[in-house]
Amino acid sequence: MRWRNLERSKNVEDRRGRGAMVAGGVGGLGIIGLLLALLMGGGGGDLGGMGDLLGQLGGSQQTAAPAQTADEFEGVDDDEAFVMAILGTTETLWTDVFATRNQTYDPARVVLFSQATESGCGGASSATGPHYCPLDETVYIDLTFYDELQRRFGASGGDFAEAYVLAHEIGHHIQHELGIMDEVRRLQQQSPSDANEYSVRLELQADCLAGVWANSIFQREDVLEAGDIREGLSAAESVGDDRIQMTTTGRVNPESFTHGTSEQRVNWFNVGYRTGDPAACDTFNTDI
Repeated sequence: MRWRNLERSKNVEDRRGRGAMVAGGVGGLGIIGLLLALLMGGGGGDLGGMGDLLGQLGGSQQTAAPAQTADEFEGVDDDEAFVMAILGTTETLWTDVFATRNQTYDPARVVLFSQATESGCGGASSATGPHYCPLDETVYIDLTFYDELQRRFGASGGDFAEAYVLAHEIGHHIQHELGIMDEVRRLQQQSPSDANEYSVRLELQADCLAGVWANSIFQREDVLEAGDIREGLSAAESVGDDRIQMTTTGRVNPESFTHGTSEQRVNWFNVGYRTGDPAACDTFNTDI
């Protein structure tokens, strides 16, 4: 992936090397960890309105923002510069998409950390994996996660696979911005027995929104290289609930799924990638 000339976001904070802070009660929406605290409640929920929340965005033609000059980002290493570039492209995409509906996109922040750090959701830990905290609208990433993604879960690796992970977490921020995340949590409170299904649908929608981002990058000249999309698909496949459970426990328990199977994750990433349309990412009113 040719990322060095992409626009770069300034919404990145690097806390690496500051020493591990004690992270008590890790929260947020992570790509691997068992992260949802299922709340007590009763009654049932109606998913019908969920498509309306996402459908208000609809499709749009994105344009690339002008790249920042390299001098503005001196003093950062390649890892941080890469995150700044990928985050910058998500900001370009979603600012444009929201503007087509006369809405303002409020970008998320990204915090890079080592081992553990403080967060608005009670703390972030490398054991959790990359995750989004809606309380402070921030994505937390320990970059060593990418090594684990290859070594332990068999992802093919590569910079586009890493970009997919960040785009997925930004997908959760889009859900937060549109009120989808709040609505899902309300439904989980009303119907705890369906909480895992709601979680799976939320995660698959974030995969689809990551695919929408990939479509926007595909439309730019001289950014993607041969094999980049395959890297993203490999990453999506490697973090399916079935793959993770088989790798870590040697068995698969579908009733405990919270993120979706490898096949489902690849499928919904492809839906977003093929269409480039956020409105196509309605995972709540269709078979998944």
